[in-house]
Amino acid sequence: MSEVPNDLRYTRSHEWVRPGGDGDVTIGISDHAQESLGDLVFVELPEPGAVEAGAAVAVVESVKAASDIYAPMAGEVLEVNERLADTPELINQDPYGEGWLFKLRPASPDAVEELMDADAYQKVLAEEE
Repeated sequence: MSEVPNDLRYTRSHEWVRPGGDGDVTIGISDHAQESLGDLVFVELPEPGAVEAGAAVAVVESVKAASDIYAPMAGEVLEVNERLADTPELINQDPYGEGWLFKLRPASPDAVEELMDADAYQKVLAEEE
């Protein structure tokens, strides 16, 4: 069973969102997503700037497939995880820690609350099995 930390929010497309104390959020892909993709070999991260909710903003590639990463909410990309350029396998090794993808300042302060909590995300995973 994939790890689903309780302190994060989730999307149906398997992104996770960690709220920061300053209103900004950190975004990555879930343990389930990295397991499904297999060993990651390349990551294309978003450029800093505005993104729309649901827009494809990044790409992760494994030996099996390439997969789009979607913005869970509208906002401004503030920072990307530069380490992933040389070590994309960090996503496989630590999807909720060192393998984060980018940081975003949400356009709406309520956007995080509109995402699924861990229980709701686990139900989505169960439906997919």
